[in-house]
Parts: sequence; structure tokens; C-alpha cells
Amino acid sequence: MSTGSPRSSPRALQKLLLKRFAMACATYALVLSLTWVALFCDLYRASLDTALVSSGLVVLSQLGFLLMFCSGLNRQCRDPSLAEAQMLVALAWLVYLLSVLDNARGTLLVFYALIMLFGVFQLKSRGFVRCAAFAFFTFTGLNLWEAYHLQLADPGLALLQVCVLFVLLVWLGLFAKYLHDMRQRMRQRRFALQAHQDTLRGMMRQLEDLVATDELTGLFNRRHFLRLAGLAVEDLTLGRQHGLALIDLDHFKRINDAHGHAAGDRVLQTFASVARACLREGDVLARYGGEEFVLLLPDCEADRLAACCERLRDAFAHAEPVGLRLDGLSLSAGMTLLEPGEHLDDALQRADQALYRAKRSGRNRCEAAWEY
Repeated sequence: MSTGSPRSSPRALQKLLLKRFAMACATYALVLSLTWVALFCDLYRASLDTALVSSGLVVLSQLGFLLMFCSGLNRQCRDPSLAEAQMLVALAWLVYLLSVLDNARGTLLVFYALIMLFGVFQLKSRGFVRCAAFAFFTFTGLNLWEAYHLQLADPGLALLQVCVLFVLLVWLGLFAKYLHDMRQRMRQRRFALQAHQDTLRGMMRQLEDLVATDELTGLFNRRHFLRLAGLAVEDLTLGRQHGLALIDLDHFKRINDAHGHAAGDRVLQTFASVARACLREGDVLARYGGEEFVLLLPDCEADRLAACCERLRDAFAHAEPVGLRLDGLSLSAGMTLLEPGEHLDDALQRADQALYRAKRSGRNRCEAAWEY
């Protein structure tokens, strides 16, 4: 498991490293207890004072690592887990322990596997090879030193132990490389999956925009407007009201008949551009159908709704569609107010009736439902 996950917060990472260090300390406690068992079984060659001093130094070495983790100094290191440093210290203490155990030396060789397994999931290949080389050469050097001083009780057994350790370290090295390569492949696949997910999210957003947007004008379509307006009505509380207006472009069929449907499309696009410039952030404008549009102004009073519709009417009257020469562009609007607890269909009906009055009264005007 990598200790450098980019998504892990520093505090969470530090907590994880402390847990791993606690596991290492538990292993030290186990080895120290076995050391004292060997001492009481007369398998420990050194004196009781030496055992006490060495045990105290082991504890002090771990307190040093604990201080680095608790103070956060480990974060300044290239490897915040300090895995390689912890392993080298552990290997050094193990070779010292083996040096004072003659007959029990082979029994405790299993702790090489425990220490090296600690690095299998932590270290990169080079760091693991350094620790493995340190373990092999220190143990081999211990046996050569004893052989040179004629203290090696069984040279054949010592040679077998060195060979066993070599095989163990080579196997663990290959296993560590396999895990490292597998983590790399999984990381690459995770990045590729993340890229696919980001692409899929982008496509989903595009699909949502296509579903919610009128292709010609770029405004919301009727279906999406009804959903937004329904939510706005549900959020209305006592003392608040929304402005609602139905807008119809005057004599639009005449434009289509005289200039063609392409010209009519350009007029619709011109209205959409003019409306965007006149409205504020949060106002909702949608193409309701054909040349009819619907406008929702959240938290709006009657005067502001009327002023907004008049401003929009005046701006559209002075608009000039690109590539067209048209005289007398105009629109008619029917306005109403949405009250708390009111159904949206009722408000749309009132706005539609006000729009009908505006067109019957000569068009190019804004009529309010509250005036009748």
C-alpha cells in the first residue's frame, strides 16, 4: 500500500503511519520478550547488565522514531513512513541479538522475514534491495567473524543458515518487485478510469444541457422551465412572490412568410440575445413554443416585473438581426405574480389571458393580470 496517496489528508496519512509504527513496536516487544526467555534459558551469551542496556537502547531507538512521527518531522523526509530507516535499525538490532545467541540463532532467523515483509508493501525496489543486502551481508559477516575467531560451533549449519537467508531474501525481493509492478498497473488503471469517468461526466453534462436547452436559441426549453418553476413555487414562503410573464413576438408568421424560415430563426436568436442582456443572474427565460417565451423573475414585485418587461420590449424594438432588414420588431407580454401555495398552471393561465389582452389591444405592449 502506498503511503503517498494524493487524496489523503496530512492528518489522515500521519494517523496511518502511527498505526504502522505501533505494529512495528509490537513486534519489538515480542522479540524483547523472546530475548529474556533466552536469557532465563541460558541461551544468552552476554551478561544480565548487557541485556538490560541493550533492551533500554532498543526502547530508546523506538522512542526516537515515535518523536519524529508525533512532531511531524517525518513529513520533511522523502519517505514520510521512514520505512527504510526503521528496517535498517531493526536489522541491526536483530544481527546483534543473533550474535549473542548461539544454539538459538536458527530459531530467530524467522524475524528476518517479518522485518523484510514490513518493507514489501512500503518500499520501492531499490530501497528493498538495500535493506536485503544489509541483512545478508551483516548476517554473513557475523558468521565470518566468528569463524575467523574460531567461535563458530557448527560451520556447516552456519553455511546452511546463510544460504536459507539468501534464498528468503531473493524470494522476498522478487515478491516485492511483483507487488510494486502490480501497484503501478493498478495506479495506471485507476488514472485511466478516472479519466474515463471525467469524460463520462462531461458527456452527461452535455446531455443534460441538450435535454434542458432549446437548440435554436440556447435558452431553456419548456420542459426544463416547468421543472425549475415548479421548484421555485415549492420554495415560496409567506411574504414572497415571483414574477411570471408570457412573451410573444408580434407578427412572427408574417416574417416567416415574407423572408423565409431562416429569417424567422434569426429573429428568435436575436430576441434570445437581447433578453440575456436585459435579465439578471438567476432570472429564468425559456422558449415556451414557437415564437412564445416565458419569463420567471424570482423574488420580484409587480413594479420590477413591469419595468423588466418594458425594458425587454424596448430593447427588442431597437434590435437589428444580423443580415436582415426588418422594420417594426415588437413583442407583447402578459404579466402576473406567483403567490405562496398557488399552482403554476393557474399563474400561467392568468399570464396567458393578459398576453391575449395585449395582442387584442394592438400588440407591442405589456399587460398585467393584477390590473384586472
